[in-house]
Amino acid sequence: MNVPDDSRFRREMASAYRSGWHFIDLVTAIPHRGDSLMVTLFGEPIVIAREQDEDVRAYRCLRRPRGAPQPVRCAIRYGMIFVNLDQRDHQLVEPQLVAPEAITATPRSA
Repeated sequence: MNVPDDSRFRREMASAYRSGWHFIDLVTAIPHRGDSLMVTLFGEPIVIAREQDEDVRAYRCLRRPRGAPQPVRCAIRYGMIFVNLDQRDHQLVEPQLVAPEAITATPRSA
């Protein structure tokens, strides 16, 4: 992992926070396939999981009965997990029709 210089790191973190991206935890919190982490962000339960393909993905847990988890944009930067709950940043897609690669994203600052 590259260690950024302090000024670049501060600029990227400021940009990430302004753009709707929110820091969740270090990626080491879910080190193995099948590990997951549940957090509440702005009153919404979010599950972050390391999937079988080793990718880290995030899902919004819907409260209505039989609601399937809704994919949330997730990115790993400098060993940290970020998610974006801003609906304007999400594509309108049917989760079962989209390949997992299409759901992940990179913060605008990248």
